Amino acid sequence: MSHARPAALLFDLDGTLVDTAPDLAHATNALRAHHGLAPLAYDSIRAQVSNGGSALVELALGWPPTHAEHGEARRFLLEVYGRDVARHSRVFPGLEPLLNAWDHAHRPWGIVTNKPRLYAEPLVEALNLTHGVLLAADDLPLKKPDPAPLLEAARRLGVAPANCWYIGDHLRDMQAARAAGMSAIAVRYGYIGVDETPDSWPVDHWFETPESLTQALWPGTDDALLQSS
Repeated sequence: MSHARPAALLFDLDGTLVDTAPDLAHATNALRAHHGLAPLAYDSIRAQVSNGGSALVELALGWPPTHAEHGEARRFLLEVYGRDVARHSRVFPGLEPLLNAWDHAHRPWGIVTNKPRLYAEPLVEALNLTHGVLLAADDLPLKKPDPAPLLEAARRLGVAPANCWYIGDHLRDMQAARAAGMSAIAVRYGYIGVDETPDSWPVDHWFETPESLTQALWPGTDDALLQSS
């Protein structure tokens, strides 16, 4: 399927651009071990990664945010995670050719995430992602699903929102994209929980794999060709 190429790309971070689940799973199971509990299966943790540290604490210990010790447990989990945010995290295989082509053509792109900058910035730096803009959870008073971070990212890139794709793996990503007047692009390879109903999301286009997203935006993209150009 072919799609009109947008002027700019904006990506969600966890579960869309970067596979951060291995490092967050390590931190989640470290919290479990700290409380004398056996590790959880990787897949169960992966499905919760996009929901943030509080959701991982609840998954790990069964403690909701109202629990008296939830905050301390969340601090422990994030401290473990923050020690090495890119130990095992990688750009999703299949997206590297797209990023290479986009950069080679000097086309603007960026990242809008609900991840705090304390973790988002060292992660993207460790992965050498040459983004034009990074907006993290604490950069503005509002975060997704509010459209404000997406609109600010488009402003910084100098591109009209209508000419941007926002690519994500969560309902809040699609809600933010629609509210910002951007094309709402969802990826099924991301961190979508079994209890979610993604077919009901307000999506303009779905992509099953990183490779299909790359081919839709840059048909014929090839790593070897880009490296030799």
